[in-house]
Amino acid sequence: MLDSRNFVIRTLIADGAIKDADVKRATEHSMATGGDLVESLVAMNLVTSRRVAIARAKLCEYPFVDIAHYEIDIHNASFMPRAVAERLVAFPLFVIDGTATVAMLDPLNLQAIDQIRQILKMDVEPVLSDVEQLRSLITRAYSLNHVDEDSVSQAEEHLTSGEEPIVAAVNQILFNAIDTGASDVHLNPHDNDLHLRVRIDGSLRVLQGPSRSAHAAIVQRLKVMARLDLTQTRRPQDGKFRFIRAGEAVDIRLSIVPTIYGENVVMRILRSANKLGTIDDLGMREFDAAAFKDLIAHPHGMILVTGPTGSGKTTTLYTALNMINSPARNIMTIEDPVEIRLPMVRQIQVNHEIGVNFSTALRAVLRQDPDVILVGEIRDEETAKITVQSALTGHLVLSTLHTNDAVGALPRLRDFGIPHFGINAALLGVVAQRLARCVCESCARPESLENIKSVAGVISENATFRIGKGCSNCGQTGTKGRAGIFEIMRMTTSIQSLVEGGAATQELRRAAKESGMRSLYDEGIEKAARGLIPITELTKLRSIIDTDQNELEISRDAMAGIHSNTQMARERAA
Repeated sequence: MLDSRNFVIRTLIADGAIKDADVKRATEHSMATGGDLVESLVAMNLVTSRRVAIARAKLCEYPFVDIAHYEIDIHNASFMPRAVAERLVAFPLFVIDGTATVAMLDPLNLQAIDQIRQILKMDVEPVLSDVEQLRSLITRAYSLNHVDEDSVSQAEEHLTSGEEPIVAAVNQILFNAIDTGASDVHLNPHDNDLHLRVRIDGSLRVLQGPSRSAHAAIVQRLKVMARLDLTQTRRPQDGKFRFIRAGEAVDIRLSIVPTIYGENVVMRILRSANKLGTIDDLGMREFDAAAFKDLIAHPHGMILVTGPTGSGKTTTLYTALNMINSPARNIMTIEDPVEIRLPMVRQIQVNHEIGVNFSTALRAVLRQDPDVILVGEIRDEETAKITVQSALTGHLVLSTLHTNDAVGALPRLRDFGIPHFGINAALLGVVAQRLARCVCESCARPESLENIKSVAGVISENATFRIGKGCSNCGQTGTKGRAGIFEIMRMTTSIQSLVEGGAATQELRRAAKESGMRSLYDEGIEKAARGLIPITELTKLRSIIDTDQNELEISRDAMAGIHSNTQMARERAA
């Protein structure tokens, strides 16, 4: 490179990015490894590659472009051969009116610029970018985009070769999904396009994907990985495979469904057991966390977790099992499907094709001398009755129901034909939950008073409501990550008396609140007032507000929570 390394080092020191001691350490590292001094600084985390790029841009007097802030069209890869892009570490970011803005590692390399100009057959405006981002962009663009008809045919014939472009395209799709924390990957064929989307924090985001011509070969590659029937394209197929990313095994659940445009692919990225935290990490308030720990410490009885699909019920249940898992306990699960593999836990997957459903599997499990049983979901009367009977005969049983709130589990059990005395004798408690998106800390700002009042009504002056403006860190969404919102109802004597008397849901809910249960809505208000989640997330909870509540206002319980966290909110705002 024409820009002197010494000048880059001096610029970094002058800007306060590194110190002389850092240079000394990096020099020893580069001499030991035979590498470049600047690269050693980055490798040792003494300075970021982005900061190095900014220093080089200052020396070269060329603009610095942060690739993460822009939607780069990966189809620009068609303008430049991959070998040239990788050798020169260059990529055309934008092409406007016959001029290409090209990100380069070394924009002072005039010979390289001239070569790029001849290849692109247009004017070139060089810019500097973070070398790590640039190399990642080059890898992703050519893996996903640079697939012509010949290479597709070749990949279909040699799908097991790791060097084929289709294999590289599939790997890159999975790499990106895993690295961004996506839960699902959607590959949707259309008339002339192939749409790639990933679900992050509960919402689908559109990404630039491979060309439509690569669709058939990509589906074939995925079928090979999941050991599915390659010749079958007119029936739905489900499979599973394990993928290695950064030395860690990641389980992928694959679903393929035929549509009028071709086979539609959805992949679920399953978390590993070592990613499970503790109950305190779930986000429950201290009172609820203590109550939940007490519930799962019981030797027998039934604990239910309720909420819609995607509300985090599985994570809560697995976290509970992980906490009580030990060689002294025989824990068995019946799931549809098994999502996380737990050590020492015997996990059974439902298979309707051979008659293994929740009820038949549960009967078999009871003959396996279990201490703890997890039933993935109570879907019918038969499963409900066997589950309750299991709890009454000395087993701790955990399961899920689809109800709006914790109290709603009681009438649902009655709908399944469970008598009042059976509910009171078996049920220990019910956890209802939702997942709310968190405010992105990188772009958080105070929420407007009008938006707050439109959702929350009466507010506390001590509250610190926030919203994300949108930045590269959160994909311009303003939210990053999700927080659990919980309500826990324990079966107290007063609630059992109401159940025995056939009380209405409203009476049961009132008794549950008097016994210490805080509603999902009040819990959401408290988290929003602390600036953890945007106020707009509370609209998801409106359907479960008490029917006799005429106005949306913070309850005394939620207000107390806000006041108790005033100092925390102020520190966060500062």
